[in-house]
Amino acid sequence: MFSKVLVANRGEIAIRIIRACKELGVRTVAVYSEADKNSLHVEFADEAVCIGKAPASESYLNISSIISAAEVTDSDAIHPGYGFLAENAYFAEICESCGIKFIGPTSKNIRLMGDKIKAREVMKKAGLPLIPGSKAAVKTKEEALSLANKLGYPVILKAKAGGGGKGMRICHSDVRLIGAFMTAQSEAEASFGDSELYIEKFLNYPRHIEVQIAADNFGNVIHLGERDCSIQRRHQKLIEEAPSPVINGKLREKLGKMTTEAIKAIGYRSVGTVEFLMDEKGNFYFIEMNTRIQVEHPVTEEITGIDLVKLQILIAAGEKLPIKQQNIKISGSAIECRINAEDPENNFLPSCGNVEFCYFPGGKDIRVDTHLYSGYVIPPYYDSLLAKIIAKGENREEALKKMDRALSEIRIEPIKTTAPFYRKIINHPNFKKGKYHTGFINQFLEGVENE
Repeated sequence: MFSKVLVANRGEIAIRIIRACKELGVRTVAVYSEADKNSLHVEFADEAVCIGKAPASESYLNISSIISAAEVTDSDAIHPGYGFLAENAYFAEICESCGIKFIGPTSKNIRLMGDKIKAREVMKKAGLPLIPGSKAAVKTKEEALSLANKLGYPVILKAKAGGGGKGMRICHSDVRLIGAFMTAQSEAEASFGDSELYIEKFLNYPRHIEVQIAADNFGNVIHLGERDCSIQRRHQKLIEEAPSPVINGKLREKLGKMTTEAIKAIGYRSVGTVEFLMDEKGNFYFIEMNTRIQVEHPVTEEITGIDLVKLQILIAAGEKLPIKQQNIKISGSAIECRINAEDPENNFLPSCGNVEFCYFPGGKDIRVDTHLYSGYVIPPYYDSLLAKIIAKGENREEALKKMDRALSEIRIEPIKTTAPFYRKIINHPNFKKGKYHTGFINQFLEGVENE
């Protein structure tokens, strides 16, 4: 086991990792920007090192500063959390070359799955079905138009090195495609340093289903069921639940087996998430793999009783998976709401500043992952995630009732948050019935009746 882990992240995920390390008897080092000097992860870690100014490019994305902090503190491993450098193959490579263990997959794994075109190719060979689309990067508008007309509109442009909805544009016509192509290229270049795009047939109103996997260094692979992440806005997940209300036991077994076989085929190790779109007929299509811990991992933890962050650390330390597939049981239902510092009544504009009063819900089966406290100043430099509220019930109906109650208790004053908006969503008749899709939020905001 590691003696000291440097946590190369901030906010709630940094605290989540520090807690897991403490329970494993591992010392921790927090790194922080000048804007985060009063953040809780700095207080909770055994040591802390300032790595730069407020902008992420000068701190949390500054590889040399992070490696220097690890060397100065004699850290033998680095946990990247999610976002920032979590899926940066070069960073993982640097860690490896410096003799510091990267808590995650190999740089080869990250590079393979980070290239969405290669990922599609290798997963197809491994047996996963794909949405019809380009086999290589689309270089010109003319090439894009030709392929779009073969596929039939609507189509979606995606960044080859994409993630988080960046470099994505849905196109319903030639005119829209021509206008979107340059914009998507520019956004992809700015976000990932790679402007290349590919095209897929766009599925109308699919479900976004993802399968949590874990693989060790000895060829053992397990899946921990699925999560339904269809409630999204601008390709960003807002509400997630596990298990999905549309997946039964037989289908879960089929999807899990198909996914674990593909993971074995690519020689992956660590925890990870394989993401699919499911059409109205129940067909699944691979879209991408995330080679890190997910924001929404708590709902899987709640229904399986397995600590995914600890599992990730144990695998990186060279230990075998401590549980076999046949021993994993799905129990109850869990739902997560991402509480963001945004004003839903004002086009989701960011809401930053001083938190004068902060109170989070409690009670049986309510979990809160957050770095917030009264007196904390929310900086404007990073994403808007303040907290994750997770509610568990013996069934989905009970979990939703607990979530509604929990959301009603949140107080983060005077900051505007998405909590009241989520109450409207989870109390919508169709959401209660489990009848939703990736276009649900847009239809809700536009006043269109969801079907």
